[in-house]
Amino acid sequence: MRIYNTKTRKVEEFVPHEEGKAKVYTCGPTVYHFAHIGNLRTYICEDILVRGLAYEGYDVKRVMNITDVGHLSSDADTGEDKMLKGAKREHKTVMEIADFYTRAFFTDFNALNMRMPEVVEPATHCIDDFIHMIEVLLEKGYAYKAGDNVYFDTSKPESYYTLSKQNEEELMVGVRDDVDEDTNKRNKSDFVLWFTKSKFEDQELKWESPWGLGYPGWHIECSCIGIKHLGEYMDIHCGGVDNIFPHHTNEIAQSEAYLGHPWCRYWFHVHHLVDKGGKMSKSAGGFLTVSSLVEKGYDPLAYRYFCLQSHYRKPLEFSWDVLEQMSNAYTKLKKRCLELKADGEVDETAFAEQRKKFAEAIGDDINTSMAFTVLYDVLKSELNDATKRKLVESFDEVLALKLLEEAEEESVDDDLKAFVEAKIEERRQAKAAKDFVRADAIRDELAAKGIVIKDTREGVKWEKA
Repeated sequence: MRIYNTKTRKVEEFVPHEEGKAKVYTCGPTVYHFAHIGNLRTYICEDILVRGLAYEGYDVKRVMNITDVGHLSSDADTGEDKMLKGAKREHKTVMEIADFYTRAFFTDFNALNMRMPEVVEPATHCIDDFIHMIEVLLEKGYAYKAGDNVYFDTSKPESYYTLSKQNEEELMVGVRDDVDEDTNKRNKSDFVLWFTKSKFEDQELKWESPWGLGYPGWHIECSCIGIKHLGEYMDIHCGGVDNIFPHHTNEIAQSEAYLGHPWCRYWFHVHHLVDKGGKMSKSAGGFLTVSSLVEKGYDPLAYRYFCLQSHYRKPLEFSWDVLEQMSNAYTKLKKRCLELKADGEVDETAFAEQRKKFAEAIGDDINTSMAFTVLYDVLKSELNDATKRKLVESFDEVLALKLLEEAEEESVDDDLKAFVEAKIEERRQAKAAKDFVRADAIRDELAAKGIVIKDTREGVKWEKA
């Protein structure tokens, strides 16, 4: 396996800290809203990485956090708390928001046939771990207290910008309307480890700490959760390219200061999904979700297929026209695979040869485009159906497109049917009263339970995603 390492800016052979094992950490969602399809492109590519490592025979342990506290609307520790923002938007408690959108995230995760991480840990379960790490950083002189908050001093590490290749002069203050300069900081790039004097008077989640009642900063979460479950040495840390600075840069600084030695060897970053307007983001509004795709008649796995046609280190442009083409291609591919008969004898020599080609493609910095070339070449070859079918089954361990699974008619129990129909009627009444906020909230509630509703000329139709 060879992957591009953001830290060294080159493709390197993967050499784990512990032979035969791959310890992987992926930054999880901040659960204040639905994940949009741009977010999910990152998780799909990470899923291919994890599946590819397992395909190569590695014993993979993957850890993912759930950010349910501490992530502000600017990654530089300024702006409004995202979880509080979600709670205000929907008139719920922060924990109700966290629970709702965590379940919604994993509904999408499953719809895209992603392998569940071995460990999923919400930040709110690890407050004592955060406090301990911060105490050690203070003792070692890497952190300081100012204005009732605790900050990490970025002037202390020898190479703070090793991942992002930036420098302090390039950093900007006040680049967004809701961002003000924090005068408590010794250096522009210093970041908050623990907030004890919050500018949010109605901050809902707070805990007792040695520095007073407060809550953790965002960056400390991933370091603690990663070390807690993967130990002092991590093999691969994953995320979107927007995580490189400041989030992953800050993780490296605080983790290595805490541990006293190098922490993570490989950094794997996925580029943005874009449309004609640029990067897809929640702040811009009007973002697309898996439910949005299903409502328009697209199988979520057609979107997965679409994502795998491009290399993870390149921006991928989304349009409905392209998705339509990819959906048709996926449908034809699956039909062709399902037509393969299991009868006959498998040519084991040919199987081993083609499996090796596929593994080499995935091992070449997750070259999914080349992996599909191998798949299509197999389907066009003179090999018998039994050999082709076994190869498709093997390749799909990584691609995870359910190429040999017939669509199943799902039975719907009476209780679920009654619940959904009641919600649809409630939504109809809300729309009649022009309470569109409530109508949208009902749609979101159903989507979080894996129910997709469609407004048609014949009335509202619904189905399980």
